[in-house]
Amino acid sequence: MAVLSEYVEEQDQPPPPPLAAAKPFSAALDPSEPLGFLETVFEFVARESDLFKSDSLVRDVNAVVKMIKNKSEAEERKIKESEKEEAETKPEEEAKGPRAPNKLHGLDMDTYSWGQSLQEVNVHVHVPPGTKSRLIVCEIKKNHLKVGLKDQPPVIDGELFDSVKADDCFWSLDDQKTVSILLTKQDGRKWWKYVMKGEPEIDTKKIVPECSKLSDLDPGARSTVEKLMFDQRQKQMGLPTTVEMQRQEVLKKFMVEHPEININKAKTNN
Repeated sequence: MAVLSEYVEEQDQPPPPPLAAAKPFSAALDPSEPLGFLETVFEFVARESDLFKSDSLVRDVNAVVKMIKNKSEAEERKIKESEKEEAETKPEEEAKGPRAPNKLHGLDMDTYSWGQSLQEVNVHVHVPPGTKSRLIVCEIKKNHLKVGLKDQPPVIDGELFDSVKADDCFWSLDDQKTVSILLTKQDGRKWWKYVMKGEPEIDTKKIVPECSKLSDLDPGARSTVEKLMFDQRQKQMGLPTTVEMQRQEVLKKFMVEHPEININKAKTNN
């Protein structure tokens, strides 16, 4: 129940002042002259409000400018951090899959690089300049390679991708800064995906042997390379490979020799 005196006091209170009507503002921003746009804004505010009569005008405006500047810098930092994370993640994602081979059909690693032909693998291990041959440790076995310096952890020590002919493998020290190792493959008909087990693989499908070097190969290796190149071109054009063509020829010959057998009908019945 309301008390009469309280009701009278509420009636005596003056009504709140009416809200000022919003003033429309229209202006175009020229990115080459942003200060001109701000000048127009301030002139409008000075004309339509009492802001410029305030003693704290400069301080208040500086606070707004500082707040917007900090917000803009924070957003810019966020964008740069996002781009950096994306740039760092991309190599990691690429490292998960096979890498494109270098010009020597191998890969460039941090401490060594390697290349290959169908018959050989060449490994180049970096050592400190001025290194003497007597300080080199190089052990080549059928399925294992170890390279480094005496009394130091080896640069390479592990299982090879495939077997090598140990008696036909050699190493030398070039310019007292690079250990060059020649590995003769046991199977000279296939490309190595890596040298040491556990290292990044290369995409052997992207290897295209130089035609000018085919003449340097023995007849067997040359025939293998030419067949691989032919099959690769056939696959790219959606055409049958050598094996598929041979199967088709065998099937045609069988159909000629046995016309009483309808291959297509037999396939349908199956």
